[in-house]
Amino acid sequence: MALTRSGSWRSVIVAKEAIAFGQRTFAAAAGKSKKGSKGAASDAPKASVLSKEVKSTTVVGANILKDGTDPKIMPDSEYPDWLWHLLDKRPALSELRRKNIETLPYEDLKRFVKLDNRARIKENNSIKAKN
Repeated sequence: MALTRSGSWRSVIVAKEAIAFGQRTFAAAAGKSKKGSKGAASDAPKASVLSKEVKSTTVVGANILKDGTDPKIMPDSEYPDWLWHLLDKRPALSELRRKNIETLPYEDLKRFVKLDNRARIKENNSIKAKN
């Protein structure tokens, strides 16, 4: 019996050690202690050291390559036409329902079908959930 107890205690100790190794911990920042004063001046964000000229001619932070450089800002004529319409407001489903479907442009008709299908699916799902 003594062997079974010690064997079971060993498995408990091993299990606790495995849990401790499975926890994710984070290292403290270099030069900072864990119990540092909150809101210290060293925690404040640093002012940007980039010149205004660099900020106005490059897209700072858009580089995704390790050895690459930030892309330069080109004139508007160099970009494709579709880019300028990405942020245009598109009509909502309620607005599209008020209009005559036969006179809608193709893009609005496509959007109407998509939004109407989505609304019907949500309605059917809510009905099924109630039953």
